[in-house]
Amino acid sequence: MKRILPTALAALSIVATSGAAMAAAYPDRPVRVVVGLTAGSGVDVMARLVAAKLSEATGQPFIVENRPGAGSNIATRYAATQPTDGYTVFVATVANAINATLYQHLQFDVLRDFTPVILAGTAPNVLIVNASLPAKSVGELIALAKAAPGKFTIGSSGTGTSPQMTGELFRRRAGIDLVHVPYKGGPEATTALIGGQIDTLFAIASTAQPQIESGKVRPLAVTSRQRTSLLPNVPTMIEAGLPGFEAVTWFGFAVPAGTPKEIVDRLNGEIAKVLAMPDVKQKLAQQGIDTGGGTPEEFATYMKDEFAKWGALVKEAGMTAD
Repeated sequence: MKRILPTALAALSIVATSGAAMAAAYPDRPVRVVVGLTAGSGVDVMARLVAAKLSEATGQPFIVENRPGAGSNIATRYAATQPTDGYTVFVATVANAINATLYQHLQFDVLRDFTPVILAGTAPNVLIVNASLPAKSVGELIALAKAAPGKFTIGSSGTGTSPQMTGELFRRRAGIDLVHVPYKGGPEATTALIGGQIDTLFAIASTAQPQIESGKVRPLAVTSRQRTSLLPNVPTMIEAGLPGFEAVTWFGFAVPAGTPKEIVDRLNGEIAKVLAMPDVKQKLAQQGIDTGGGTPEEFATYMKDEFAKWGALVKEAGMTAD
């Protein structure tokens, strides 16, 4: 058994004390919150809401910095190279879990280069079809597709996006052949669905809600384990007959790896308080977002599971963005 010399013990004590002192003073200047999507996106709305509350709670500005592009890879690479002092916070999303395998030459590894802080929220996609399609349920859609392989199309907001990957998961789990038609974004894909250029689509529930309520499209199921308050009468994919089917858009906060644990814990505690606020929960619910929470360790486990799930699907489908 190795002996720890008094000088080593003193050094450890100094490190522990300095870490605690740093956390006690944190933050003492503005904190940047890096988002890999454009302003106005669901992730951006969530980040700004939480950042505003953190600013009020800590007395220091939490400033959202949008760095969109390359499926959020630009922001991810940037955040991964920032100092490990807690003054750069990154909003990790399901896109990171997909991109890790979809892109072959990334210059970062999210699971290695970041320390998870907290899961902020999840939002389901919804399977919608053109109003003229005779399918009134997931089972009926599957039956139609099996009767005519390759006849029906499924759109998406772009290759490698959460809706497209959810569609790929659906095709494989249901054993059907739907032709994928990618668009530049969700609005373009929804417009094509309404116009009859495509037959079906997985869309973010909050963005599809107006078209559903107007009767322009028909919802068949949501992709979360529980029904969403936005569409309470729409069953889950599990209820519709696909056991274990879950594919949600998720987002959470992380910091560059090496950030002191005391700061990670401080951020976790402050963000958890924000997510528990009734007005925050209400505003996020209006966006179709279920608030998250939990410990850094729980978020780390969640991320690893998501990276494994989507990585396996990307490999199985032979997909690549390079």
